[in-house]
Amino acid sequence: MPMDWLDLPVAKPNDDARRAAEQRQQNLTKPPGALGRLEELAISLAALQGTPTPKADRVHVTVFAGDHGVVAEGVSAFPQAVTGEMIRNFVRGGAAISVLSRNLDAVLEVVDLGTAEDLGPIDRVLRNRIGPGTANLAQGPAMTESQLDAALAAGRAAVRRAKDAGAHLFIGGEMGIGNTTAASALVCALLGAAPAEVTGAGTGLDSEGIARKATVIRRALALHGPALSAPLEILRRLGGFEIAALAGSYIACAQMGLPALVDGFITSSAALCAERLLPGMREWLLFSHASAEPGHRAILSAFDARPILDLQMRLGEASGAAVAAPIVRLACALHNGMATFAEAGVSEKTG
Repeated sequence: MPMDWLDLPVAKPNDDARRAAEQRQQNLTKPPGALGRLEELAISLAALQGTPTPKADRVHVTVFAGDHGVVAEGVSAFPQAVTGEMIRNFVRGGAAISVLSRNLDAVLEVVDLGTAEDLGPIDRVLRNRIGPGTANLAQGPAMTESQLDAALAAGRAAVRRAKDAGAHLFIGGEMGIGNTTAASALVCALLGAAPAEVTGAGTGLDSEGIARKATVIRRALALHGPALSAPLEILRRLGGFEIAALAGSYIACAQMGLPALVDGFITSSAALCAERLLPGMREWLLFSHASAEPGHRAILSAFDARPILDLQMRLGEASGAAVAAPIVRLACALHNGMATFAEAGVSEKTG
């Protein structure tokens, strides 16, 4: 079966590397724990990379883009054409993630999984069209089984490219007008949350627009009803091409042993799907920031995750993860570059 790879085992973090990194932190010229969560980041990354000297120099960013049929319900403040326009903006260098990737010296790839209007070939955009956007999740399943399979596989392929290029860290991003509606619906189905609790402004809706979006999600949940019993079916009925690709990428990261830095609300909804599809893959995820979208709090709580930053961002595109990446790099630099007490000739704590 095409999706059999979803059942492949999760790679195991290296306990020896973790212990060696913990020991090194104890011997560095500082009081134990003085660098706070920077120490935790370095130790976690050491275990995931299987080395006591972790790195985050080579960052690979993949932005998955696709449109959503649910936009027909009036759930977005922006027209659907923006998805395609932003794809062009990404590769021209004018988007936030473009600027951030340049400053990180990171690989940035953009994958067109299916805009409503076929954009045709675009230089430096990977064309992997699954369809002209998803179907309207408030009227029926967002994807067919074959479309879901293709979207998941697109995420896996992106991680394979990153792994083959020697990436230390994978960052997945998304672009798709209407995708906060899909993500909120997924959170409701997976966590049993009420639409009003996890539905936010998205691209800038007013209070009336947010209420309308929550109503659309309630309708969708009622429509799909008993079918929302299995994670794969929940993703097929309520997700999007880019959300499914992100879920596939996180699963592949866990299977291939590549740490992933998760962005905000949309990507975290995909991570939630991934964990339900392959329990235990969460070990390979680092959470970059706390989104201003209300649904993100519910996901972070479900993961018992503490994000690195809280800057009230809600842009998407992988921008929050890209902002957090330098913190991860600095955690590694401190871990690897500081002298031990013995090396520096500094007296250690006596009691």
